[in-house]
Amino acid sequence: MNRLIIKKAISMGETSLGIEFGSTRIKAVLIDNTFETIASGSYEWENQLEDGYWTYNLEDIISGLQEAYRAMKQEVEQNYGITLQTIGSIGFSAMMHGYMAFDNTNQLLVPFRTWRNATTGAAAKELTNKFQFNIPERWSIAHLYQAIIDEEQHVPQIRFVTTLAGYIQWLLTGNKALGVGDASGMFPIDETTRNYNESMINQFDELIAGKGYPWKTNDLLPKVYVAGEQAGVLTKEGAEILDPTHHLQPGIPLSPPEGDAGTGMVATNSVRKRTGNVSVGTSVFAMIVLEKELSKLYPEIDMVTTPNGSPVGMVHANNCSSDINAWLGLFREFYEAMGQKVDSDKLYSVLLSKALEADPDGGGLLSYGYFSGENITGLEQGRPLFVRSPESKFNLANFMRIHLFTAFGALKIGMDILTKEENVAIDSILGHGGIFKTPVVGQKMMAASLNVPVSVMSTAGEGGAWGMAILASYMINKDQEESLEDFLDQKVFKNVEGQEIQPDEVDVKGFETFIERYKKGLVIEQSAVDNLV
Repeated sequence: MNRLIIKKAISMGETSLGIEFGSTRIKAVLIDNTFETIASGSYEWENQLEDGYWTYNLEDIISGLQEAYRAMKQEVEQNYGITLQTIGSIGFSAMMHGYMAFDNTNQLLVPFRTWRNATTGAAAKELTNKFQFNIPERWSIAHLYQAIIDEEQHVPQIRFVTTLAGYIQWLLTGNKALGVGDASGMFPIDETTRNYNESMINQFDELIAGKGYPWKTNDLLPKVYVAGEQAGVLTKEGAEILDPTHHLQPGIPLSPPEGDAGTGMVATNSVRKRTGNVSVGTSVFAMIVLEKELSKLYPEIDMVTTPNGSPVGMVHANNCSSDINAWLGLFREFYEAMGQKVDSDKLYSVLLSKALEADPDGGGLLSYGYFSGENITGLEQGRPLFVRSPESKFNLANFMRIHLFTAFGALKIGMDILTKEENVAIDSILGHGGIFKTPVVGQKMMAASLNVPVSVMSTAGEGGAWGMAILASYMINKDQEESLEDFLDQKVFKNVEGQEIQPDEVDVKGFETFIERYKKGLVIEQSAVDNLV
């Protein structure tokens, strides 16, 4: 599309904006009505461990939102000579789950507790038994019930509980709304109503009835919306928060706020049944759209939904790329100590590619990139760990392969339940995230771990913010009764190319050897947690 057409689209508001709060970056992506990126902006941030909880403070949330928007707006001005004043639609997404509780004056009662906290084990276990439905530790209802168990002083004062995406939506529109995908990480969803499960809501109210709290569970939760519905409009106050220069006008429609899992499904066109995607970053999660319900409850499998309410089996591991990044940082330090400078992309490409030269099983090496606890393997805390025996083949190729393998270790354990025990059919897996920036390597390692073809689309680098922009665009550009699946297939991804890599039998066998070593070595990781302070 030429510059004049894009310039007109911007001035006419024929655009959609997606802003996603990831674990290490807030990103804003503005697209036109052909779904091409016009401009983007970002803000780097990190969570902090404060008083035993992983959190981000409200000041960083707001300043990060404003900086990502400002950088995107500045790119529009530089490239097209236009000051952004209106947008066709906006959507916000963020890390799923977690806990933000507010009182009747809209004040945050305790610091935001993110998905990364493994502090709700007792609550999650009790609710899972009560509902006969898996309640993961990071879900909002687990955080709320753990606060009740611990008799935290703030609980009677709660009047609203939401996720980070829901908080941003509320702040900018005044509407307490949540997309069904993100809502399914707060409380179980009834597939038929695409709303909170009413019988489980009643069970929870009965469970806590003796506490005498001045609220019912339904009163605390945001209203659930599905993709394509409008979930509020940008208020005057909201516009001034998003754009403190006061150029942006109020009245812009907002789509339902979603979780990063939902935007990952959209960004990889993985919302149809029998499709799936794996998102790789600080954490790693696989989302498989199911044809039918699972035969029984599995603590390792979260039941969530697509942004339009279809059931999804989610395998979420808390740890993935952090330890790889730490090791590559060490190699960078060595290189720079030798008086050399190295480009980050080249550093990653060279070192990760060494994994292709390794022994199939990684030469007997073992590592755990556990910066935090890992519920799939039963670890409440983490200790990054690398270990080998005197007989291990310790070289750079095996070292790199083993760190890529272990990044998918906990994920593999959960996925085996779906594929081997439940015989869930998966036609394709779409991968997205930083590991896939290096061609072939990440795909081959994941294909080996999951034993299914893994594809990476040319749009994969656009990420969740682009996926959120697509959801915002769907709200205003869909044909009447057009499903999200058809909108993605026939409009967004019609001409998008992808590269598929089939699992290599030698690599698959190598990973199977590794994963048995990984399972046996978990006692070493537990010992490190117990003894290394």
